[in-house]
Amino acid sequence: MQYALAIDQGTSGSKALVFDSQGNTIVHATAPLRSFYRDEGFVEQDPQEIVDSVLQAVSLAMDRFLDLGYAQAQIATVGISNQRESFLLWDRMGNPLSPVVVWQCKRSLAICRRMEADGLGPAVSDASGLRIDPYFSGTKVTWLLEHDASLQAACRSGEVYFGTIDTWLLYNLTNREVYKTDYSNASRTLFFNLDTLTWDETLVKMLGAEGLRLPEVYPSAHTYGHSTFGGILAKAVPINSMIGDSHSACFGEGCFAPGTIKATMGTGSSVMMNTGSTRIRSKHGMVSTICWSTSDRVDYALEGVIVSCGSTVNWFQDQLGLVADGADFDALAASVPDSGNVVFLPAFSGLGGPHWQMDRQAEIVGITFGTTKAHMVRAALESYPFQLKDVVSAMEQDIGRAVEWIKADGGMTKSRLTMRYIADLLETELIIDKRKEASAFGTALLAFLQQKVLSFSQIERLCAESPHDTYDFADNLGKSGYIKDKYHRWLEVVKKG
Repeated sequence: MQYALAIDQGTSGSKALVFDSQGNTIVHATAPLRSFYRDEGFVEQDPQEIVDSVLQAVSLAMDRFLDLGYAQAQIATVGISNQRESFLLWDRMGNPLSPVVVWQCKRSLAICRRMEADGLGPAVSDASGLRIDPYFSGTKVTWLLEHDASLQAACRSGEVYFGTIDTWLLYNLTNREVYKTDYSNASRTLFFNLDTLTWDETLVKMLGAEGLRLPEVYPSAHTYGHSTFGGILAKAVPINSMIGDSHSACFGEGCFAPGTIKATMGTGSSVMMNTGSTRIRSKHGMVSTICWSTSDRVDYALEGVIVSCGSTVNWFQDQLGLVADGADFDALAASVPDSGNVVFLPAFSGLGGPHWQMDRQAEIVGITFGTTKAHMVRAALESYPFQLKDVVSAMEQDIGRAVEWIKADGGMTKSRLTMRYIADLLETELIIDKRKEASAFGTALLAFLQQKVLSFSQIERLCAESPHDTYDFADNLGKSGYIKDKYHRWLEVVKKG
């Protein structure tokens, strides 16, 4: 039996898991990661802390693997999935020239408005598939260059290296020898042409980043290099896949055919629909992106970006102190029959698709003297199903038909009340993968594929046989009127913005 080490580097921490070729999780380890929230919507992380958190998670996972009686030599391949739009800049010696600028950061709002006013939106969207929005990396690179004359001069001279988190990890894990990324991560930067699958010099110029060094780009399943993970492994193992976490979850959830759709419900939420070998240009507020790729296949996707999902729970927990954890959040919400007239708009970092109100702020509407913290918590819980409904409705309009089912993963799937609302509001079957770590599983499968441990048909079968829970709206017919009425109230609040 051969095993895959899967690294899932996320916004709140890093995970390391070992899977066998039957899809079973052998060990699981996590290491926390700090984010720094500055004034004016700045969100940053420390570049070295990201590397250290990955090494810490890998060390813990390997200790547990060995404790179970396995041998290091049985680790045949490595896959990496990562938070996507977060990036940093560094010099030719590998010294960071910026902090990690996190995908949640809103520092480039004024730049986005300026670019839109200059009429650049259609050209950017046509080439990249994305919108001019602070969510994506490019405009924040512009901000860094415009606020540091020496950095801009170094960029013009070709001395500044750009990388999303996968690239930064690979660079460090290979002793600063390999500078590469994959199609999925490249497609989130605003620098990448979705049709040619290459960096686009016109986009780079639009963003004022002439001279910026950009990594080589390859399919998600590709041998990127070898690593011992700083000596944790006795022998270097091939890193055979790199892919953005939401794209990896799409692969791990078995979204292999056009029209299949998954929703990852983490800090933020990515709703992604596979559109096969055809790129669809959305007319209803979705972005186009790479879904996943191998040496002989590139699948595209429509994506709806929901900026705040689990981060809403974290805000109630950490900033307001109303709940101790996610379980308490769900219990408090269930303690009242409904949220009354309260509507919670979780636009902490703006609203994503299909609305794209990048400067919108969070709101709580409809509070009276009778409003309790339970009502506010329940309204916050309802806000994710409403956002998901917005996205799925837009996708259905783009493809001209209703979706039959949605696969879901991520921490928010633990909330039975939220899942119930989603099934009833969208009137579709909601399938929750019990494996839970879809992003890690997806990159492990791609690594197994590249290593030729598994064939694509074997992977299809593994995904089809994954244990799951199902929420079927038909089980609750006649009881969903409240959530549908409340959704119309939600739309009224959104439109007032």
